[in-house]
Amino acid sequence: MANHYDTGYKELFSYPEFVQQLIEGFTPPGIAELMDFTTLQLHSGNYITPLFEEKFEDLVWSVQVNWQGATQEVYLYLLLELQSTIDHTMPIRLMHYVACFYDHLLKNSATTASQGLPPVFPIVLYNGSRRWQAKQDIYDMVQPEPPAFLQSYQPHLRYYLIDEGAYTDEELAQRHSALSGVFEIEKASLDHTSLQLAVDRIVSIIKNDPNKERIDKILTRWLKRHLQRLSTNINLDQLHSLVEDRDMLAENLENWRQKERQEGRQEGRLEEARDMVRTQLTFKFGEMPEWVETALAQAGHDQLKDWMREVLFATSLDDMFKR
Repeated sequence: MANHYDTGYKELFSYPEFVQQLIEGFTPPGIAELMDFTTLQLHSGNYITPLFEEKFEDLVWSVQVNWQGATQEVYLYLLLELQSTIDHTMPIRLMHYVACFYDHLLKNSATTASQGLPPVFPIVLYNGSRRWQAKQDIYDMVQPEPPAFLQSYQPHLRYYLIDEGAYTDEELAQRHSALSGVFEIEKASLDHTSLQLAVDRIVSIIKNDPNKERIDKILTRWLKRHLQRLSTNINLDQLHSLVEDRDMLAENLENWRQKERQEGRQEGRLEEARDMVRTQLTFKFGEMPEWVETALAQAGHDQLKDWMREVLFATSLDDMFKR
């Protein structure tokens, strides 16, 4: 997995119900109807790439698909792209990963070259703030487009993109699944009001789930990890259930909001004081050198107030800052 930071998604999609919700709610219509989700099986382990680098698998599930009266096994290759930047080499990465996965199957005698390779459905789940713009088929990276006689010889591998941020709140609300609530919480980020509303909705979804206790435990672990990643400084030790501890969590989220609002007001006053000192210094001594800007950025409110008085009597910057 692209492990740029631990979002808990690796664990989340280690449970079949969340893989099912991903397919049912966020892939093209009709695909989920072909799949028998009771046959979902997680394939774990690792393998060695042709570059002799150890590559731990992204999540790979197999599922039986009913197609034209016949049943066959399809592998769902989930690549979790959990970073803020867009990787424009994604088609190359996916082709490399899928080729390595096929090699892994052959080496472990899961199939043979004469029997043939099973179909793979590559899915990229992206949760960055910028909308995804990378090519989705490696063929589209071949530029300029090759002449007609070469086109059939070019590589082709298309992945299906699920870009969390591309869904509106209304679109997520229409998908009555715990996973859509997870995406809402991810989108809310530091927007306290949206975050609380998203938590309330996911609690409501959990309550109506036939496997309420199991889903509650999974999502409680995920949310605690998510809030820790946001550096909320909320005490999460007593949070054991989103359903049972809902009021406590709401109170903690409100306290966090109030604290950040207070800190924001304090930082605003600090910036006003810095601007005042900067204006006074510029008026008296001209353009500020970098070391003065550094000193202003590091100064507290009391120090800035002292400098407001001292600038009236200082004869030089060195004298004022006691250099």
